[in-house]
Amino acid sequence: MYQTIRKNKLRTILTAFGVFWGIFMLVILLGSGKGYENGIEGQFDVAKNAIFIWGQRTSLAYKGMQPGRFVRFENDDVLALRDNVPELDVIAPRISLGTTPVSRDKKNISYEVYGDYPDHLRVRPFQIVAGRYINEKDILEKRKVIVIGTEVKNVMFGEEESIGKYLKIKGVPFLVIGVFKLQSTQMEEVMQASKEIFVGNTALQQTFNMVNQVHYFALVPKKGFAAADVQQKVRTLLAQRSHVHPDDERAIGSENVEKEYKQVQGLFLIIRSFSWFVSIFTIIAGVIGVGNIMLIVVKERTKEIGVRKALGATPGSIISMILQETIVITTIAGYLGLLASTGMIAGINHLLKANNAEGGFFANPEVDLNMAFWATAVLIVSGALIGLIPAFKAANVDPVVALRDE
Repeated sequence: MYQTIRKNKLRTILTAFGVFWGIFMLVILLGSGKGYENGIEGQFDVAKNAIFIWGQRTSLAYKGMQPGRFVRFENDDVLALRDNVPELDVIAPRISLGTTPVSRDKKNISYEVYGDYPDHLRVRPFQIVAGRYINEKDILEKRKVIVIGTEVKNVMFGEEESIGKYLKIKGVPFLVIGVFKLQSTQMEEVMQASKEIFVGNTALQQTFNMVNQVHYFALVPKKGFAAADVQQKVRTLLAQRSHVHPDDERAIGSENVEKEYKQVQGLFLIIRSFSWFVSIFTIIAGVIGVGNIMLIVVKERTKEIGVRKALGATPGSIISMILQETIVITTIAGYLGLLASTGMIAGINHLLKANNAEGGFFANPEVDLNMAFWATAVLIVSGALIGLIPAFKAANVDPVVALRDE
C-alpha cells in the first residue's frame, strides 16, 4: 500500500488536497465566524437584556395638565418599581451632573459625573482595576466617595497612587475609592467611559441640591422574563405615577437592548449556517474526489489485482487493501487540514493581541476543537464508506480477464 502511495505521489497529493481543503475551510470559516460573533457581542457594553427608561416631554393633555410638561422621576419611583414589578432583577436609578469641572492642585478639567447605585455594576461590564466600587454603606451614609475612569486617573494623578486621595467636584472634595475600565470591544466607548466619574447617588443628590431626582433607570429583568414585556409594564407604572396620558407614547423614552441583541443572534445563526453549508459541500466534494481517484486506481491496478486473486487472495483481502489506502489518505489529509487551520486561527489571534488590534467587529477568533475532531472523524468514516465502491469493484474482478488487461 505505502509503495503504491509513494509511486503515485502527485495523484495521492491531488486526492488528499480535496479532503485537506474541506477541513481547512470548515475550521477557518467557523473560527472567523466566531471572531465576528465575539466582536459584535463585545459591542454590547451593557447587559444583553438591559432596559433604559427616561422622562421626556408630554404630547397630550391629561388631568388638567397641558402638553409639553417634562416628566420627572423621583426616589419613590424606585420603591414603586421594587414593589410592583417583581420581574426586575436589577433596578439602578441614575442622575447626571453633566460635564463638570474637576480639580486637584493646579489641574482643572471637566469630566462627566454620574450618581450611581452599586447595582449599576451589573448593568455595564466595568472592570475595577484598583480599589473598589460604590457599596450599600456608601449609599446609606451618603459618603462623598468616587470611582474614576482610567483616563481621569492618568490625567489627575499620573503615576501617583489615586486610591485614598481627593478630587474636587465643583470645589467639593470627594475621596477616590476605585478606578474602573469599561470592558468592551468598542474603543470609542472605552475611551469615553475612561473620562467618567461615578459618585454615590445619595451623596450627589445631597451635595448638589438634586434631592429626590432620578434622571433615568437602568433595569435588568430576571431570567425567564422577556425584556419587552417588562419594559411595557415599567412604562405603564411610571406613566401612572407621573400623571401621563395612557396613549402618550412620547412622554417616557425607553430602550430595550434585548430586541437588538436577538436581531444580532439571528445574524450569527445565518453566518454559522453559511459556514457549515460551504464547508460540508467542500468536504463532500473532497470525499467524492477520493472515491473517483480510487476507482481510477482500481482500473489501473486491474492486472495486479488479478494476479493477487490468482495467487489465492480473498475478496476480503482485496477490499481491505483498497480501503486501507482510502482511509490512510483521508485520515492524513483531514488531520493536516485540522492542524493547518487551527494553527492559522491561533496565529491570527496572536497577531491581534500582539498588535492590540482586538476590537471593532472582529475579536478572539476561535473554534471548538471537539467539533473539529468530530468533523474530521466523520470525514474519515465517509472516506471509508465511499472507498467501499472501488473496493467492491476490485473484489469482483475476474482474475482471467484481469490478467489479459493491458
